Amino acid sequence: MPLKSKGDQPPAPAPGDGIIISGRTGATVSWDEMTADLQTVRVVYVGEKHNLAAHHAVQLRVIRALHANDSRLAVGMEMFDRSYQAALDQWSAGSLDEDAFLRRTHWYANWRFDFALYRDILQYVKPAHLRLVALNLPFNIPPKIRVGGIEHLSAYEKGFLPAQVDTTVAAHREFAQAIFGMHGFKTGVKFEDFYMAQCVWEEVMAESVAHGLGADRMVVLVGNGHIQFKYGIPERAFKRNGIPYRTIYQASTGEDVDPTIADYILVSPTD
Repeated sequence: MPLKSKGDQPPAPAPGDGIIISGRTGATVSWDEMTADLQTVRVVYVGEKHNLAAHHAVQLRVIRALHANDSRLAVGMEMFDRSYQAALDQWSAGSLDEDAFLRRTHWYANWRFDFALYRDILQYVKPAHLRLVALNLPFNIPPKIRVGGIEHLSAYEKGFLPAQVDTTVAAHREFAQAIFGMHGFKTGVKFEDFYMAQCVWEEVMAESVAHGLGADRMVVLVGNGHIQFKYGIPERAFKRNGIPYRTIYQASTGEDVDPTIADYILVSPTD
């Protein structure tokens, strides 16, 4: 359904902040009201459309707001798989320059989106010595599961799999079925393998959030699809550690959005 405020009245934009809707009440809220609520939890998921600079600007603004009140802040990133954690640690310690960081993380072989989209976030993290947490599994593994099944991974590849994989979440399965239908695979890909790949992806990142949190607060930067309706990463991480969280879904102007898709729905003014 179209994004609406409570009472189906057009939401009024907060000056400079874009439009922020509370998923709980359906009402328009201010940036300060939202961030005050975010301060009450230890995990905040901020979704993104990977190629939109405005979404990354919002992510940085959330990081700054939470860091201003809590020096023990970590930033979890979908953009890196866990085998690169040492390079992320070196970046946070200030021992790598940008060129070395890009080379050591194989940025353009793995994530591929323009690093400039994420530069401001990482340049904030570095001098603040915020802990970075790699969330993902190697990017070549989900496609292998999708086309060959999880049972045909090598022993080395299976070492990257999560300890548990839940494929029983009905709403998540329905979402995956819709995506599967849109892909129109012509290579004999089976839905159950496709769905297993998706669940492994979600569970690995949920495991990384739960295990990587420690005693800190964490802002998690991932694609919108991983946090919508909370059935991807958020609830799977919550099942592991029981730590309360909030989700922010970043919508595009004119996008039809169910208000229950997240705790907050934000449309950036420069989207």
